[in-house]
Amino acid sequence: MTTLVFGHKSPDTDSTASPIIWAWFLSHHQPGAAEARLLGTPNTEAQFVASRWGFDLPPVLDDVAEGQDVVIVDTNNPAELPASINKANVLSIIDHHKLTGGIETKTPIEVTIRPVACTATLMWQLMGGHGGHAPDGIKGLALSAILSDTLEFRSPTTTPVDKRLAEMLAQDLGIDIPSYAAEMFAAKSDVSRFSAAELLRMDSKEYTVDGVDFRVSVLETTSPQTVLSRKDELVAAMPQVAHEDGAQQVLLFVVDILKEEATLLVPNDLTRKVAEASFGATVTGDTVVLPGIMSRKKQIIPSLKVA
Repeated sequence: MTTLVFGHKSPDTDSTASPIIWAWFLSHHQPGAAEARLLGTPNTEAQFVASRWGFDLPPVLDDVAEGQDVVIVDTNNPAELPASINKANVLSIIDHHKLTGGIETKTPIEVTIRPVACTATLMWQLMGGHGGHAPDGIKGLALSAILSDTLEFRSPTTTPVDKRLAEMLAQDLGIDIPSYAAEMFAAKSDVSRFSAAELLRMDSKEYTVDGVDFRVSVLETTSPQTVLSRKDELVAAMPQVAHEDGAQQVLLFVVDILKEEATLLVPNDLTRKVAEASFGATVTGDTVVLPGIMSRKKQIIPSLKVA
C-alpha cells in the first residue's frame, strides 16, 4: 500500500514542502511507495516555492479511506486533518506544534514533536546523514520552509538549529538568503485574486479560548496595506466564515514582516476584549497595532484571553 504523507488544512509553505520531503525520504529508505498530499489549495508563497524547485503541487486529499497508511506532518490536531483520520492507519506523526490530542491509532506509532521553528528542520534531524544526499529540489523545499516559518529568522520561534540548517542548505544551493526570502515574501504578499473569505481561511487554525471558538487567521506580508485596504470587506465576511466553520469569531492578524508587528482587525466588542485582555492593548478604533507580535504559535495563541 502507498503511504500518504500530508500536513494540515489551509497548507502553508511548510505543510506543502514537508510532505514532499518526507515522501521522498520514505520512498528511498523504506519498502513501498510514499506520496505527498495536500489538504487544500496552498497559499501563493507555497505555490511559488513548489514551482521554483521543480515540483508539481501534490493532489488535494478530501478524506482518507479506512486502513489507509498515512504519515502526519506539521500538525497533530484532528481539527486540521481529514474527518476520517482516526479510521486511517497512522504510522507516525512529525510535528513542531504543541500536543493537542485526539488522534487515535490502531497500534503504537512513532511520534516526534520538537521545539524547532519548522517541520522541515525536524525532518532533516530525523534523516541523519541522508539529508546530505537529497537532490537540490528537496534541499530547496527545506530551505524555503524554514525561511517561511521563521520569516527569514525574524520570528521568535527561530532556533539556532533552524538558522544553521537554512544557512547550510543555502550555501549548498548557491542561494543568497535575503534575495530569495524577498522573492518568497513578495509571492506571499500577492493576494489580490483572493476573496475576503479565502483570505480569512488562507492561513488559519481553530482554537477554543475561555469557552469561545475562534478561527485565528494570520496573513504574513511585506505589504500590509494591500490587505488592510480591504478591511471593510474582510470584516463583512467574518460572520459568514465563522458560521460556516463552526466558530464564534474570526480573529485576523496582519503581520508586517519588515516592521515586525501585527495589526489586529477589531470589528466588535468581543475582539476588543480579546485584544485588551491578551496583549494589554488600548483599542480606540477598528484596528490595533501589536508591536513585536509575529508568531501565532509562540506569541498569539499562548496569550489569547477573552476577559
